[in-house]
Amino acid sequence: MKGNNGLFNAEIVAGSLLEKESKIIARLMLEKIDDETWHQRLFLDNLLQKRSQPTIRRQSRLIRNRLETLYPQAWKIITEGSSEAVTQMLLAGAIKHSRLLGDFILKVVKEHIRLFQKQLTPRDWIKFLEECDPIDSQVSHWSESTKRKLGEVTFRILAEAKIIENTRNWKILPFFLNPEVHNLLRKKEETYLLKCLELQ
Repeated sequence: MKGNNGLFNAEIVAGSLLEKESKIIARLMLEKIDDETWHQRLFLDNLLQKRSQPTIRRQSRLIRNRLETLYPQAWKIITEGSSEAVTQMLLAGAIKHSRLLGDFILKVVKEHIRLFQKQLTPRDWIKFLEECDPIDSQVSHWSESTKRKLGEVTFRILAEAKIIENTRNWKILPFFLNPEVHNLLRKKEETYLLKCLELQ
């Protein structure tokens, strides 16, 4: 599902924001533990409290890949920040890890807000993927089930981040970037992230 040189990837299907699990992973990353200790904590101690090792492996890899796009200051916010700051920093990591998610917010959600259209529809997702195809040819090779799953996870992330009401009602909510998150992203010159997340 992922091309070697493509702009977009389908790795986001492995999970939404996973707040509880991300806090645990962020704490381990701040501790700078070695690989052996990492394996001990996750697979033997089962810190994520999952029933199967494949689930631990899949989720821990996804979360670590997302968090590694950020920085220790962001990991600290994820472990210690307010609920709003935690969610929005995880969203920032998910966007950096998945350009597909970021571009959907930037090109579809922000455009709806600009045009005072407050409701997203399934057609918006389909049309967005059609527009992605000329940018990255691997999109056309995704199966219909992959495209559907990508949409489900994307809208779940938007709901968890309180950009839309919930996964059943895709009404766009007023969204304001948390000052702590905004200040860090501006300090780190995260231009693309700020374009995505400054929705008002």
